Amino acid sequence: MIRCIVLFPKESALTSKMQSQIALRVLKENFGHDGFRGPQGAIIDRTLAGQHSLVIMPTGMGKSLCFQIPAIALAEDQATERGLTLVISPLIALMKDQVDALVRKGVSATFINSSLDRDQREHRYRGIGDGKWDLLYVTPERFQKQDFLEVLGKRSIKLLAIDEAHCISQWGHDFRPDYTRVGDIRKSLGSPTTIALTATATIEVQNDIAYQLGLQLDRIDDSDSDPDSMRLYHQGIDRPNLSLEVDEVWDDDMKYEQIVKMRSEISGPGIVYFTLIRKLVEFSDRLLENGVQHLVYHGDLPRNRRRQLQEQFMGGDNFLVLATNAFGMGIDKEDIRYVLHADLPGSMESYYQEIGRAGRDGKPSKCLLLYDQRDLATQMEFIRWSNPDAMFYQRVFDFLDNDLEQCNAFGLEWLREKLHHRQKHDRRLETALSMLIRWDVFSGTIEPLQLQRLSDFPSEKFDSDFIDNKLKRDQEKLLAIVQYAKHEGDRKDFLNAYFGL
Repeated sequence: MIRCIVLFPKESALTSKMQSQIALRVLKENFGHDGFRGPQGAIIDRTLAGQHSLVIMPTGMGKSLCFQIPAIALAEDQATERGLTLVISPLIALMKDQVDALVRKGVSATFINSSLDRDQREHRYRGIGDGKWDLLYVTPERFQKQDFLEVLGKRSIKLLAIDEAHCISQWGHDFRPDYTRVGDIRKSLGSPTTIALTATATIEVQNDIAYQLGLQLDRIDDSDSDPDSMRLYHQGIDRPNLSLEVDEVWDDDMKYEQIVKMRSEISGPGIVYFTLIRKLVEFSDRLLENGVQHLVYHGDLPRNRRRQLQEQFMGGDNFLVLATNAFGMGIDKEDIRYVLHADLPGSMESYYQEIGRAGRDGKPSKCLLLYDQRDLATQMEFIRWSNPDAMFYQRVFDFLDNDLEQCNAFGLEWLREKLHHRQKHDRRLETALSMLIRWDVFSGTIEPLQLQRLSDFPSEKFDSDFIDNKLKRDQEKLLAIVQYAKHEGDRKDFLNAYFGL
């Protein structure tokens, strides 16, 4: 459980004009830009005024500056003690890259996550307690650590930034159970100024993000006096330089031909996305046999190898990479000339995030989706895995409750074998364990499997109607991507309609 550390930041002595001047200076000195783009300036001014915002901005359009610049400006306010901006992010693998980039720009930033050893973690804890650093990147899981909470109690939390904010919403495309703690985390910090940021969110998800944070979403510019008002800044989703195309295919040979054609016709870096690692490897072997050089990136590769591949792609000007959707999160490469989906994505949100990695330099880039009806079966299976029924949750709980010591001793794969028998690729178990940990039924880790029981099975949290409703919503998301693939009109209009614009 999260213990309250209620902090009350002192009111800044800086006027709004002075804060705006500081923000512009930080933009120039630290980030090398002469002026703000789109709504960035208004968002930063609102944040420095102590008001909350939900920012929906296309990938690569400068969302991070909307909290990084206020963090630096707030830290420079000598009228108050040196404040700290907390950045909650789900991306452990990319925190170091993001912090290293900030440090190179002269920004005082660090991160704390499970990649640190004990000495490194304790060193950073001491630094935080001593007033060091202006930005701190963490995952929501870190707030379950009592020693971390005690360190935060020594600092004034001026700003809470929530990256990938769609993860908060149970209706979001990338829902993370631990992100549902963010509302409680915010209260424990004294409800500081909050900015939530994402590239994609439907109207339903937008409302849910604000609700989960204990705020009221304001779509009209008329409620600055309400301390619980969260202003929506929606820059839209249209990227004029991206051409959106769909080709229907019927087998892997047609997919292969399209990949080779794209590679030969378009000069510059490109990404081909696959759903399954097995299928990605098959296409990679076939390309190599025919002399088509490329990189391969997926989650089964060692972390050091993934980092090496990412750096190789970032440093080259004509690389093709075959990848699962893990590739691209945090990639800030401006000149990606094409993104090809060899398999059907699971939702419009995932699709839009992935094509958003193309053409960040504003130059023409091609986004091609290959629609193969056979891919629907794979996505339906993924939906089933991410939506176990109530009986399955109860079964997992009973198995753990009756034989927890043996489960911890033999591990996740042993438990999967006991539950699924021959269905070794079934991933319902990971979903069930994540949710049981989220609702404080168990504490501990999934990999390695080390759990401790905290409470009885909460039947109300795994209500059949609720689970069935979520399953239906996920199926509707998959239906939307099929409708997009079959759409005969302007596909950008389809995107706008889907996201409520």
